[in-house]
Amino acid sequence: QVQLVESGGGSVQAGGSLRLSCAASGYTYSRNCVGWFRQAPGKEREGVAAIYTGNRSTYYADSVKGRFTVTQDNAKNTVYLQMNSLKPEDTALYYCAAVSGARCARSFSNPPEYMYWGQGTQVTVSS
Repeated sequence: QVQLVESGGGSVQAGGSLRLSCAASGYTYSRNCVGWFRQAPGKEREGVAAIYTGNRSTYYADSVKGRFTVTQDNAKNTVYLQMNSLKPEDTALYYCAAVSGARCARSFSNPPEYMYWGQGTQVTVSS
């Protein structure tokens, strides 16, 4: 059974940092697109970042470029999202998702492209 489990969310003040983790079980991130999405109340799910684990290529939404960094640890079968300079508008439930193949370059922020999803971890940024 495939499971993606996010962790690392929490509450921080504006300007702070958090690192989210997405650990996979029953699944290997080899040659996968692993994406990070977020959804705030009343808003659509938004793709914020992704990594193609085959060559570590990364992709970012304009709203997080220069602040968020996505990395992978193959030994731990885990993908991370380092979030710096957090803003109140970053407040949302953050999800990770994965799909085999190199689809990230084409459509990393499109939720239907992904096959597996985690349950989400809450990030709250106060001003």
